[in-house]
Amino acid sequence: MARDSRSAAPGSGTDAIDQGVRQDLDALLARLDAARDRLGCHIAALYVPEPDAERLGLVMMLGLSREFVRPWEHVPLSTTTPVTDAMRDRRLVWVAGEEAMVRLYPALALVLPYAFSLAVLPLVAGGAVLGVVLTCWPGWHSAELSETEHDALMELSADLARLLRDATAAGRPVRAGPEPLMITAESGGPGTTESLTAMVERLPEGMCALDARGRLTWVTPRAANLLGAPVFRLLGARPWDVLPWLRDPVYEDRYRAATASRQISSFVALRPPDRWLAFRLYPDASGITVRINEADVAPQDAPGPMLAADAEVPTRAGAYYHILHLASKLAQAAGVVDVVDLVADQIVPSFGARAVAVLIAEGDRLLVAGHRGYPPGLIDAFDSTPLTAATPGVHALVSGAPAFFESREELERMYPVRPQLRDTMSAWAYLPLVASGRLVGSCVLAFDQPHHFTVHERAVLTSLSGLIAQAMDRARMYDAKLELAHGLQESLLPHALPLLPGLETAARYLPGTEGMDIGGDFYDILRIDRGTAGAVIGDVQGHNVAAAALMGQIRTAVRAYATAGADPGSVLSQTNRLMNDLDTNLLASCIYLRVDLIGRYALLASAGHPRPLLRTPDGEVRVPKVAGGIVLGAEAVTSYPLTRIPMPVGTVLALYTDGLIEAPGVDLDDALHALGGKLARFDDGPLDALADALTRHAEQARHRTDDIAVLLLRSVSAERDGALA
Repeated sequence: MARDSRSAAPGSGTDAIDQGVRQDLDALLARLDAARDRLGCHIAALYVPEPDAERLGLVMMLGLSREFVRPWEHVPLSTTTPVTDAMRDRRLVWVAGEEAMVRLYPALALVLPYAFSLAVLPLVAGGAVLGVVLTCWPGWHSAELSETEHDALMELSADLARLLRDATAAGRPVRAGPEPLMITAESGGPGTTESLTAMVERLPEGMCALDARGRLTWVTPRAANLLGAPVFRLLGARPWDVLPWLRDPVYEDRYRAATASRQISSFVALRPPDRWLAFRLYPDASGITVRINEADVAPQDAPGPMLAADAEVPTRAGAYYHILHLASKLAQAAGVVDVVDLVADQIVPSFGARAVAVLIAEGDRLLVAGHRGYPPGLIDAFDSTPLTAATPGVHALVSGAPAFFESREELERMYPVRPQLRDTMSAWAYLPLVASGRLVGSCVLAFDQPHHFTVHERAVLTSLSGLIAQAMDRARMYDAKLELAHGLQESLLPHALPLLPGLETAARYLPGTEGMDIGGDFYDILRIDRGTAGAVIGDVQGHNVAAAALMGQIRTAVRAYATAGADPGSVLSQTNRLMNDLDTNLLASCIYLRVDLIGRYALLASAGHPRPLLRTPDGEVRVPKVAGGIVLGAEAVTSYPLTRIPMPVGTVLALYTDGLIEAPGVDLDDALHALGGKLARFDDGPLDALADALTRHAEQARHRTDDIAVLLLRSVSAERDGALA
């Protein structure tokens, strides 16, 4: 078997790390490599959560070069990919070939249009998901995992989880470094004996070998003659780097297809001015063997692009994949923060940059929308830069032309830098963000070493700046509408709950995370008289301005009828009649209760709202039997019966909207039981702490399709809260 070749940056994989970390990585690598042989897969990778718990980071990759995996070295958990699905859902993710990839992960299929199958498993130990392991098979793998493969994957998952757990317990949690550990099989070079070399050279065709990174490791004289370059110039180089006429992405894509799918690939290319060559690629774990022959192809039958000898070569295929990958990600970005994070996660590592800053045009100034890799104090000095200032960021935006500075001397010749603003970077790319003729801002990539920007890099970065500008323009509009929606929502909710003797209260409101519409959930506390308080919570159907307007009208109506002295049933009946008079098509659920602060009880009426939870002074939690009525707005005339709930000192009543317990795939009874468990564990501390505990899980959720309101009431003693008189 060919020996493995490791590629890692100092401090990230094999250098400048302590012996314990080295042993952990070696143990993980050995287990992953052994499993790759046992499973017959050609690619394997290990991802672990990054410290911010927002992304998965690639620790090691076996079988692919870094050029392939750059866009996926850091995968945000908010995205939909096989590795994130396995992490979030704690399940085996199996994608059986190209068609399944298109069906399940269309955005990923766009940038990986190759025949291969993959499996991803979560690494679970002690109830926690410590990472995921990914394995890939060539395109000829069957549509199903065999029982043997499934068992081997389960065993691999358990072993890797144990190794990660043990490393964490030893104080050495495995983390993804600045660069992943890349393991590629190196062939020793075919034809190492004179007889084998002589045998191959007798063939009428040319033969050459590429290693796993695409570099030529062996070239026959016949192949060199066909390619039109001496052997010494070809060895150690990638064909598309040393031969301009092979730089078209159509040709490099065939190499990528052979590498990813492990299937034979072929193409025909024109060696200027008029010589057609046929290439056939035979891949395996150590690299690719290439056969080269003369091809009899008429110009009109040419299967690929023809380039003149002096023509500018097209952009590399890898660059196109970066553009496609970023485009698919940016299409999912909602706000400005999402766009900045994607630029930092995808573009910065792909081009070897160390820092990025995104500046947006606001009025007559450039504001810092976000940055990564810069010290906070330094980047703040560039915030609010006037658009009249002589800076490269302003010039790129106003002129619409990108600017590239390959060294500090080159930058400072054109833009002398004040000492207090001098950073530690050594090369920069200033990209204008212009969308549909509008000045959106500038994107700055910074490099910690002098950097030569090739023609291809400049072309790709310029193309990417257009994608970023469009995404940033959409994101700014989204953020503005979201801010407006949430501002309106907050204006319709009470800014503070009144202080009531004998009753402690707390409330929480969480807007939904899906979309930017206004929610219809509401709550209120009102003082009716010295010994009586009212409480209401409700949920208007819909998430739009109409729902918010109706919510405000319902809250106002309930307050008006309640302060006039009506009992809870009458309050809801009159509010229901008002809704019908408004001729709205919306419905609303609602609970209104009136608390007797002296008698220590509450009268409650419900209009189709989820039943509250009651915690008695002795710690028992139950769902009280509530005589319910239909939702508001369903019928013109209806009644709402009353339910009497005792509230001795120490009683806690929890009112909530359905968004707190309803979620896709979650059983309502299980969710209600879990909510009751949190209430039961409450240790009679501050009610605000209980409100936080009840909503913490929902608050941390990335996807909330509904908004949430929670209103808590606790009966307290006169000594604790002051006399009622």
